[in-house]
Amino acid sequence: MVLSVRLTEAVATCRRPPIPCEGPVTTALPPARPWRLWLVWSVGVAAYVLSVTNRTSLSAVGVDAAVRFDADASTLSLFAVIQLFVYGAMQIPVGLLLDRFGARPMITMGMFLMAVGQLVMAFAPDVGTAILARMLVGAGDAAIFPSVLRVVAVWFPERQAPFLVQLTGIVGQGGQLLAILPMAALLHATTWSVAFGGLAGLGVLFTVLTFAVIRNRPPDRDADVSVDTETGAIRVVTSAADLREGIRESWAHPATRLAFWSHFTTPFSGTAFILLWGFPFLTVGEGLSAAMASLLFSVYVVSGMVVGPAIGVLSSRHPMRRSRMLVLPVIGIQAVAWLAVILWPGQAPLWLLFVLAFALSTGGPASMIGFDHARTFNPSHRLSTATGIVNVGGFLAALLAILFIGIAMDAQGAGTPDTYSLDAFRMAFLTQVPLWALGAAFITWERRRTRVHIGLDEPRSRRRDRRLR
Repeated sequence: MVLSVRLTEAVATCRRPPIPCEGPVTTALPPARPWRLWLVWSVGVAAYVLSVTNRTSLSAVGVDAAVRFDADASTLSLFAVIQLFVYGAMQIPVGLLLDRFGARPMITMGMFLMAVGQLVMAFAPDVGTAILARMLVGAGDAAIFPSVLRVVAVWFPERQAPFLVQLTGIVGQGGQLLAILPMAALLHATTWSVAFGGLAGLGVLFTVLTFAVIRNRPPDRDADVSVDTETGAIRVVTSAADLREGIRESWAHPATRLAFWSHFTTPFSGTAFILLWGFPFLTVGEGLSAAMASLLFSVYVVSGMVVGPAIGVLSSRHPMRRSRMLVLPVIGIQAVAWLAVILWPGQAPLWLLFVLAFALSTGGPASMIGFDHARTFNPSHRLSTATGIVNVGGFLAALLAILFIGIAMDAQGAGTPDTYSLDAFRMAFLTQVPLWALGAAFITWERRRTRVHIGLDEPRSRRRDRRLR
């Protein structure tokens, strides 16, 4: 779901020679006009909404895709798995390119790649071509969110950036609603080519719009800097793709590993559900209508938008108890909700499915705590590498979950829509349990190591020696 919130965090350095790095700043650069600030941000956020729509465009039409391409469950999983793999693999290259070229060309290129991908999908004659289309969508999608965050950091005063980053993420998730409701309705009212061709047309429109409206920086600045208009403080904005310290140094810190496993374990179930397997499970397995399944998807999206700020507040107020207070309970809530649905005799009641949708919606907001861990405990010069490692965790778990579910469906002889069954789905979704167990165990282990590392707890050997005395 997710998405690397720290990928474009500003680094506090002074690059402009006329402005000293020490002491008060005597001259502040004049801010751009407010209407232009909000126009640039609005177009960027609209582009992000469309990128989320493109990302989840198969969520409500997975059964249609299986029929169109005569694909079994494992092959259908590959659509989402490869897309997620490309998205995750592109994060560091995108950061480097943002440093070199700025946000405007990156957003424009991202929208163009997604438009091409959806056009290829609209007329794809076979599975191989469809997978290529999803790869293009994943590559284009990878460029949008980090670029929009860079726009926020460059165009807005530093004190406003945290709020706008959160608002960008919340508004952007509305793109899932567009993929769930209008996309499915358009496909069933017209044809596959018309529906995905329509998304391609929107991509072309936003390619032109973003190129015309978005600029790398306000017209009164000659570098990518964020200026606090109250204090005159200047911060050079750089991408978080900083490989100088290397992955090994970042991974050596237990807080980075704690962050990785937190991001690995919390969002994958909701991602697998919303991206591919939820709609077939609800309509074919649980026997719901397409409209009711869409309503459950909407509850998932809206609940995540509501829960996110609450989890953010609790995380900021209790930074030393985030794993026990938030991360592990969220994992438990998701596991219990899924087990209740799986073990229910016959089809689950509607109220329980709504509970499941709400439980899964907590995973995305809780996964952001992983980035808080990385930011809190890593030095600034190593933050970007740690952030990249954390971001990989969520994508790795999601693609494993999607793939495992597809393999389990095939293994039961339920690999195509006409052979889907409730019992097969139940067994397939049990493949999530090992991922939860693995992640929770490493979270508990690395939390302990992190607390020892920063001096909050004593090593067990020292406590044992003290008791022996």
